[in-house]
Amino acid sequence: MPVPDEVRTRAEALRAEIRRHDHLYHVLDRPEITDAEYDELFRELVSLEEAYPELVTPDSPTQRAGAPPAEEFRPVRHSVPMLSLANCFSTEEFDEWVERVRRILGRDPSGYVCEPKLDGLSVELVYEDGVFVVGSTRGDGRVGEDVTANLRTMKQVPLRLFPHQGRVPALLEVRGEVYMEREAFLRLNEERARRGEPEFANPRNAAAGSLRQLDPSVTATRPLKLFCYHVGRVEGITIESQVQLLRTLPELGLPVNPLWRLCRDRDEVIAFHAQVLTRRAELPYATDGVVVKVDLFAERKVLGEVSRAPRWAIAYKFPAVEAVTRVREIVVQVGRTGTLTPVAVLDPVEVSGVTVARATLHNEDEVRRKDVRVGDWVVVRRAGEVIPEIVRSLPDRRTGEEQGFRMPTRCPSCGGPVTRPEGEVAHRCENVSCPARIKESLRHYASRRAMDIAGLGEKLVDRLVEGGLVRRIPDLYRLRAEDLVEVERMGEKSAHNLLQEIERSKGLPLARLIFALGIRHVGERAAELLAARYPSLEELASAEIEELQETSGIGPQIAQSVVGFFRNEENRRLVEELAVCGVAPRTERPPTGPLAGKAFVFTGTLSAFPRAEAEAIVRSLGGRVASSVSRQVDYVVVGEEPGEKLARARALGIPVLTESEFRALTGR
Repeated sequence: MPVPDEVRTRAEALRAEIRRHDHLYHVLDRPEITDAEYDELFRELVSLEEAYPELVTPDSPTQRAGAPPAEEFRPVRHSVPMLSLANCFSTEEFDEWVERVRRILGRDPSGYVCEPKLDGLSVELVYEDGVFVVGSTRGDGRVGEDVTANLRTMKQVPLRLFPHQGRVPALLEVRGEVYMEREAFLRLNEERARRGEPEFANPRNAAAGSLRQLDPSVTATRPLKLFCYHVGRVEGITIESQVQLLRTLPELGLPVNPLWRLCRDRDEVIAFHAQVLTRRAELPYATDGVVVKVDLFAERKVLGEVSRAPRWAIAYKFPAVEAVTRVREIVVQVGRTGTLTPVAVLDPVEVSGVTVARATLHNEDEVRRKDVRVGDWVVVRRAGEVIPEIVRSLPDRRTGEEQGFRMPTRCPSCGGPVTRPEGEVAHRCENVSCPARIKESLRHYASRRAMDIAGLGEKLVDRLVEGGLVRRIPDLYRLRAEDLVEVERMGEKSAHNLLQEIERSKGLPLARLIFALGIRHVGERAAELLAARYPSLEELASAEIEELQETSGIGPQIAQSVVGFFRNEENRRLVEELAVCGVAPRTERPPTGPLAGKAFVFTGTLSAFPRAEAEAIVRSLGGRVASSVSRQVDYVVVGEEPGEKLARARALGIPVLTESEFRALTGR
């Protein structure tokens, strides 16, 4: 069926309007509409493209996160090499560069453009006739990695350029820096710590690791940002200076750092450098200097290049924000997920305006790599101007009384055994009842997808633990109404409701309990597979690694985690106590029926029956219902006004069923 002209016109108008609002919000920081109004425009475009798939274009805003995971990054050759910059670290060294520029040009340059130097990941974006076609990392300067799908997930990367003076360039190779702001970096690390994942050392590592994910949907969840600052080949428009470039790129829809300045001479550059250094702590991103560039491109051509760096630009670095202090002690902290982290206790020292008395050493391998010992004199800095870290030790200052560090074999919090899973750098306490991690264990245990104990939220968990009523998970089942009413903000009715929820949780399916225990790497799907294989928690606890790996969908990592969890004496005792407390999970037989083993996702509004009823039909026929689209999903059922799950399904090649096709499949 041909697309009606009015529909095609409306879709084009919606795409243009959404691009305009993306530009206002992400590039100019001047939003004109609310998030709700933006979402309404986006939903309308999605519905039109779903009704008429031929309307979908590669540069449509709906196609940002639609690529399947890559097996590897293919190489991309830069048509113009992406050069690195020479550095200078003092006014004297900067003056030497200025004199060299004057000598080659035979005069002073027309001006210098100064921009803060960001510590991120350099990328190149290639646009053909205004459409984003390829994105790559810098790599070795000549060949980078293809991260097009990942860059497309970033809202600051326009999929189609805006016209400049009535036209878009036939070709534009623009270079920029992908980075992560400090506050976003700290939040990301907090989330990773909660999930038991290793934390990033600094914002640059976080940005690089996020952009180089094989699965673009992971990149889409990371708070990445972009500033553009240079170009390679340009066809169709003329750009003759850095000032013109920095004014033109935002018109095209590409973000630039607003903190740039055209300086007429060397003295103005020195003043700008001092100004940025003074403001450094206030800036939302980490910066370690100012990039100084000759403004006119014609003068740059005369200056040329040397080795792998241009003569027309230099990175004028800030003074090193490092200090020397002494390690008094190395203590071990136990995180909320059981990860043990060595931390150096230092003689307090000021580093870039902040007094530093402790610095993370991340893990035992890092301690050995840096050769840090108790009593050592060490160089300390704030990584990315955020997290204090030890850069290196100073062996020449040792007296022979320094002591090496070894990770303890027993948890310093609970005394339980410490393990280091094969292939991992982190040491862990596997005891879910460890005092250092009990709050997180309780929150996970009571969460909706686990034991679903309504009312047992984060703040109540804090009050129960801090009040001494709950020290281990089985203590939940020993709570009494008279104990609860004494808890702050806990009335009789709330206490009664909570006890009812706790009682109800005793008879939930076995898969729920397995997931609730918080065994590392065991998510909901793995818990379902294990529950289908082992009819009781006791039998699962006795399984060996080889036997577990015979279960379809259970690999060596999960098998090792399960065995390690149940070999922990405290965890075995916890399982026994749960049984004594009356926790008797239902054993669900393996699903049977025409949909056995099939996973369904629903999106949009169904007309024949409520979604809950449709999901019940799937389960009654042996299938299961998932909440998000992944490669483990077999069908996506689409109703009216579907969401972004439909685009994700199409990108992954998952069969899409209309409501009538779903009814035919299920016989309803």
